Amino acid sequence: MNFKQFYLGCLSHASYYIGSDGEAAVIDPQRDVQQYLDEAEANGQKIKYIIETHSHADFVSGHLELAKKTGAQIVYGYRADVKFPALKVKDGDELMVGKVKLKFLETPGHTPEAITVLAQDTENPDAPLKMFTGDTLFIGDVGRPDLVGSKGYTAEQMASMLYDSLHNKILQLPDDTEVYPAHGAGSLCGKSLAKETWSTLGEQKKVNYALKPMTKEEFIKLVTADQPEIPMYFPKSAARNLEGAPSLEELPRPKQMDTEEVMKFEGAILDVRSNAEYGEGHISNSINIGLGGQFASWAGTLIPIGTPIVIVAKTKEQVDEAFMRLARVGHESAVGYILIDDFKGEKKSIPQVSVQEAKVATENPDVQLVDVRRVHEYLSGHAPRAINIPLHELPEKLDQLDKEKKTYVICGSGYRSSIGTSILEKAGFKEVFNVAGGTTAWIRAGLEVEIPSNTACVS
Repeated sequence: MNFKQFYLGCLSHASYYIGSDGEAAVIDPQRDVQQYLDEAEANGQKIKYIIETHSHADFVSGHLELAKKTGAQIVYGYRADVKFPALKVKDGDELMVGKVKLKFLETPGHTPEAITVLAQDTENPDAPLKMFTGDTLFIGDVGRPDLVGSKGYTAEQMASMLYDSLHNKILQLPDDTEVYPAHGAGSLCGKSLAKETWSTLGEQKKVNYALKPMTKEEFIKLVTADQPEIPMYFPKSAARNLEGAPSLEELPRPKQMDTEEVMKFEGAILDVRSNAEYGEGHISNSINIGLGGQFASWAGTLIPIGTPIVIVAKTKEQVDEAFMRLARVGHESAVGYILIDDFKGEKKSIPQVSVQEAKVATENPDVQLVDVRRVHEYLSGHAPRAINIPLHELPEKLDQLDKEKKTYVICGSGYRSSIGTSILEKAGFKEVFNVAGGTTAWIRAGLEVEIPSNTACVS
């Protein structure tokens, strides 16, 4: 068996390649599919099946493009309401990829149509099974049950299905079964995914909080509680995957724009440089989402899908990377770009201050400090007097802040806070500062930390 995991860090997404005897299958492909074609060519194999464990919400899949380029058959669970030809599989169905047997289990819970794939190398029957769980079972977590409300299911109903899928099917398998999920730490498809990208079922029984012995009622209560926010692009990505997205080659590339065109532009001006570069000088009314972090997720969260976008970058290579990463979450409306050195208009700046400078400044009661981390991060320890407004809520909660006051923004490292400063600046806040290094640097510097406080939490 040829086997390879492809891990896309910016989306915390894992896809898989299985090959044998001249044939191959790809499981949960990302939108840009060339790497799977390269892998098949390197192994002298033809991709026979493209398997989707469910309709993904956090990224747009490349299954349609990969099928067109290879002639492979797209495989979904039989409940999936897809708008293109697909092989629908049910519980116990099997397919062969060379000498590898793929057995399918229906495992609803994260989505109604979710399936789990078991891969057995028939030439090596004593080898552990490889289990591809999609978003049903993660390393350290299970899939969240609250993403399909529009389909008529409550989170509690989905959690009940998830309990049955785990206990009646997945947990019945041997402990040495290898677990390969579709996501790792950082994904919003669960609430506490581990950094590891694979494990064994036996190990997960020991360490995964959701697999501990409990009643179904206890499980439902546990997995429906404290789930993170649902980014606004999730429903659109899920729907796009059921419709089938066009190939990347079909998408129009952004055209180079001049200073006057950018200054008149009425869509989103997206600056993809680092927070330090952005802070030093940027175009007025631009939003800073740097390529160095979870760029695509935040772009999908903060910019509505379909919004015309102009990319501001340092190099053309950054423009191309941003275009690709935007497309991965369904942003297909990047209509233009400009390199920052070509912009001839007046630029704005946002000071990047050290944690020591921020501490001194925010001791003044007329200065406000905004912590844009998620609530659980804030409650684990935050700078004194910090007001917690999570970044995804910031555009809707600007009225909870005073635009006339000096405003310092802090997060975990300085990445999300830079996004926050750009939102505040665009909203008319007069003096905005980004705390470089964030709460991590604050703690390392030995500065005072409050744990926890509800006096400043307004989220």
